[in-house]
Amino acid sequence: MELLSNLGLGFSVAFQPMNLAYCFLGTLLGTLIGVLPGIGPLATIAMLLPLTFGLTPTASLIMLAGIFYGSQYGGSTTAILINLPGESSSAVTTIDGYQMARHGRAGPALAAAGLSSFFAGTVATLLIAIVATPLTEIAISFGPAEYFSLMVVGLVSSIALASGSILKAICMICAGLLLGLTGTDIYTATPRFTFGSTELSDGLDFVAIAVGVFGVAEIMRNLEGANAREPIIAKVAGLFPSRDDLRRMIGPSIRGTVIGSLLGILPGGGALLSSFVAYNVEKKVSKNSAEFGHGAIEGVSAPEAANNAGAQTSFIPMLSLGIPSNAVMALMVGAMIIQGITPGPNVINNNPDLFWGLIASMWLGNAMLIILNLPLIGIWVSLLRVPYTVLFPAIMAFCCIGVYSVNNSAFAVYEITAAGLAGYILAKLDCEMPPFILGFILGPMLEEHLRRAMIISSGDPTVFVTRPISAVLLVIAVIALVIVSLPAIARKREVVFVEED
Repeated sequence: MELLSNLGLGFSVAFQPMNLAYCFLGTLLGTLIGVLPGIGPLATIAMLLPLTFGLTPTASLIMLAGIFYGSQYGGSTTAILINLPGESSSAVTTIDGYQMARHGRAGPALAAAGLSSFFAGTVATLLIAIVATPLTEIAISFGPAEYFSLMVVGLVSSIALASGSILKAICMICAGLLLGLTGTDIYTATPRFTFGSTELSDGLDFVAIAVGVFGVAEIMRNLEGANAREPIIAKVAGLFPSRDDLRRMIGPSIRGTVIGSLLGILPGGGALLSSFVAYNVEKKVSKNSAEFGHGAIEGVSAPEAANNAGAQTSFIPMLSLGIPSNAVMALMVGAMIIQGITPGPNVINNNPDLFWGLIASMWLGNAMLIILNLPLIGIWVSLLRVPYTVLFPAIMAFCCIGVYSVNNSAFAVYEITAAGLAGYILAKLDCEMPPFILGFILGPMLEEHLRRAMIISSGDPTVFVTRPISAVLLVIAVIALVIVSLPAIARKREVVFVEED
């Protein structure tokens, strides 16, 4: 009964005209950036962070969340029609989705992606509503030592689940942690890493850094191949799948939802890993495995269900524990901090309208996405013809105006420029940005809980291993790091993220 009461509160908040409007705007933008290859939700959310200053906390988080899970829908459109995933988690959808389009079945492929995504999103949102509250109640009993150990687990997990080099991921985590400590010491008021600059006394601007390393750097990378982009768009005729198609979609959608829901909760997991694992599992268990790679509808339903479930269940650790499970959730945590809300288990008690309103908005957003993606497919196809050289200058100008308007400071523009150049160079060196931003956002929190635990224990470092929960979490972190360093596991990690031809 308590769950129903909470959901009633959530829907009353989500149905408020302003929140409903921003839910629609978020899902619309999510679909748009999912359709347009090369932008992605990470860069878009980073670029839109400055706009959240003028919104209520609930409206801003509802909009940003809609962008994230909406992009999972839109990314399948280009994956199916032009063999180019609009979102990285839709990469595996190109394998069978584009083959279906080549055989004149683009409509059923798009319908399979949309329906599977809707089912997975609905179930995953219900899981969030059920699981988040018990986790929150457990987390309230955590002390500084437990929170420190939990953040260590999160950072180690992001390293373990990174698709590239483990050593580079560790280096990016450390770089993020160090840059996150720039500013004034919270206990001694001593300037750190400011080099005498008064602009850095409050630390590096999170919005500028996020927009730079994700937005500007991604734009620079995409402009390299902009002139070579000549998409051949498959024709869409008839969206309704046959009865046999619907029958074949049921099992993969359910299995993909389960896989995505479980992997989405893991730090560093989420939509990308979920889609690849779901496809590989479905290829092994399906009765039509011979069709995989040649247009199997199961090869569309399973990964699309998985990436949407993974995207939405990644909200669970962020909402209940205040720990981001991936880079997008780190930006969501940043948005909460910007709004003056302290992420963590107290959000459900101090801001129940935000907590339950966000969850309820996900159901509404999933319903909106079905309407936006299938009937309006012609509009999204026409957007694929927009040249990148026209699109990206406007986005760059929007980024600079946005970060300047946050504090009316030209220094933020310098930060976004430096961060963009650094992000571009590091990307060319195959260094991943998500571990960096996780380290940057968790760095100050990690330091605060570390020092608080040491103060309470009178400087005794054994407090982290004598408290049972903290000790268990640290053991988990060490085991995860050791396992992922094994050569056999390292080879399997590489295979998971390799696209099949």
